[in-house]
Amino acid sequence: MKDKKKNIVICFTFAILLAAGFLSCVFAPKTDYLYSERRRPSPFPAVSKDTLFSGRFMSGFERYAADHFPCRETFRMIKALSLVKMFGRQDKNGIYAADGYLAAMEYPLDEASFAHALARFGFVCDAYLTENNRVFLSVIPDKNCFLAPKSGRLSMDYSEMERQTEQKADFAEYIKISDLLELDDYYHTDTHWRQEKITDVANRLAKAMGADISQDYQAHTLNRGFYGVYYGQAALPFAPDTLCYLTEEDMEGCRAYDWQNGRQIPVYDMERAAGKDPYELFLSGALSIITIENPKAPENKKLVLFRDSFGSAIAPLLISGYSKITLVDIRYIHPDMLGKFIDFTDCDALFLYSTLVLNHSDTLK
Repeated sequence: MKDKKKNIVICFTFAILLAAGFLSCVFAPKTDYLYSERRRPSPFPAVSKDTLFSGRFMSGFERYAADHFPCRETFRMIKALSLVKMFGRQDKNGIYAADGYLAAMEYPLDEASFAHALARFGFVCDAYLTENNRVFLSVIPDKNCFLAPKSGRLSMDYSEMERQTEQKADFAEYIKISDLLELDDYYHTDTHWRQEKITDVANRLAKAMGADISQDYQAHTLNRGFYGVYYGQAALPFAPDTLCYLTEEDMEGCRAYDWQNGRQIPVYDMERAAGKDPYELFLSGALSIITIENPKAPENKKLVLFRDSFGSAIAPLLISGYSKITLVDIRYIHPDMLGKFIDFTDCDALFLYSTLVLNHSDTLK
């Protein structure tokens, strides 16, 4: 009789918890954006005879319930901590934590992807550049380059990638910057480098291209914490980064134009800084073509910067050396279209890409 009462209590408690969970999923306030994962949650699936009998309704409902489950972020963190601390997992979905940093395991070196990237850069040179254009190329090592070896994780051979770049990219002069970088130059929870840490990189690039840039910067700190893209993917408890940006006198009179949306934009977009991804502070985030004009430039010197998202942070540091900088991201616009927007006459060209893009160059058009 005692066991029967105990079983009844257990079943009754389980039923209450199940009902409470169900009612919370149905009636609790719904979020319209998952900030930690930088995506919108799955919508409630359409109810119809076709979706019910095909199984699409239940598949959609599972995604909807998972995205709107009460205390979802807390349960994600508990799961991540259990995998890492209790079961000794080295990573969660390819993201690992070491020395107070989060990083993605980038392994191995995909030589076919690397060759494809160089082929796309060569295509751009053949299509638009002549012997009157000086062409440069530089590779940005990702954070894993510095973090993986001392934490015992797998990583690609970054020195081999750099050697092959210098050897195979016969269309450009290679500018080495890896020796100027270290782990502290990157955000703890994000992919990118910290602008306030790369002034030496900007200076080397400028000098190699024959430009003279200002070194008289004023640092500003964003008044909110910055949780990078790895923070949401890892779901581990990490303190936010501090996001700083640098200004100098020439930036004040600059005009930046977003060709993708046909609008003027600021060099530092404070509206984006207060939004879902504060890193979009730098030139308003992912855009295909941006032109920055500097009326204070001492001479008519132009640069076309082919770049990924790392380029958004370093481009403002180069402004003082050029009358015009055009940023191009061929992940978002096909190179065949560039002639409609860009005059390549008497300009320098710099291909500046991270190893993350070079090792996954299917993103390049």
